[in-house]
Parts: sequence; structure tokens; C-alpha cells
Amino acid sequence: MGRIHARRKGSSGSKKPFRTDKPDWVTLNENEIKEKVIALAKEGHTQAMIGTIMRDQYGVPDVKLLTGKSIGKILEEENLAPQIPEDLMALMRRAVRINNHLQSHPKDLGNKRGLQLVEAKIRRLIKYYKRVGKLPEDWKYSIKEAELLVR
Repeated sequence: MGRIHARRKGSSGSKKPFRTDKPDWVTLNENEIKEKVIALAKEGHTQAMIGTIMRDQYGVPDVKLLTGKSIGKILEEENLAPQIPEDLMALMRRAVRINNHLQSHPKDLGNKRGLQLVEAKIRRLIKYYKRVGKLPEDWKYSIKEAELLVR
């Protein structure tokens, strides 16, 4: 499959190994994993960081495999999920950083183009999240509001 913003083919990436049964080395049961996920979320960790911590510190290779639910679903059930999805927030942080750079370097055309591409990704994600109901229909993106949300 090709890239969206470049005239080249994509490079292959790594894939998670296909597993259907619980690994032998995992000592935690389903309830203990859920409690750890909730505790890490209350400490302020993002979903990606929670997955990394569970893998590295607790030896849990895949939360969904062991609990039947993803980290996001577990957090939604406990009302700990962020209001703005994590991937959208990361793109908005990136757009704010590029915009701050462009304030002091207005002739940097490469970064101006980069900001356009990032904002296009943001708009596509917003359209998707409105369609699936994760964002309200009247939610709008602007760089000024993104600066306030990121801080």
C-alpha cells in the first residue's frame, strides 16, 4: 500500500505474533491485570504507556489476550478514558510544536508543508471519531484551541 503524502511505497513493519492461548509465564490473573491498568491510569499514564509498563514490568505481553478487553475498553468501563482520543491528542501536540516553530521561523517552507499534512491527518481523524461517536458532532479543531488543550 502506498503512502498518503509521498510518492513511494510503504515499508513493511513488524506484526504481533498470532496467539490464542494464555502464555505460561504470565502469573497475573484477569482481575489483577484490570486493577493494575486502572491504577496506572489513575497515576496519569496514557494507554500506550500502560501497555508498555504492563509488558516490561509485569510480564503481560497482551492485555486484550488475557482479559478479553483492550486497555481502552477497560478504562471506558471505569470512566477513566480521556475525552479526546490519545492519537488525536498526539497529532495536536505535534501541530502546536510546528506552529510555535513557524512563529519564530516564518520562512521555513518545509515545516509549513509539514503543518498542512499534520492538520490534514487531524481533520481525517476528527471526521472518523465523530462518525463513531467518540467526539461530539459540534467539536471543531483550531490551532488556538489545540494550544489550550495541549497545555
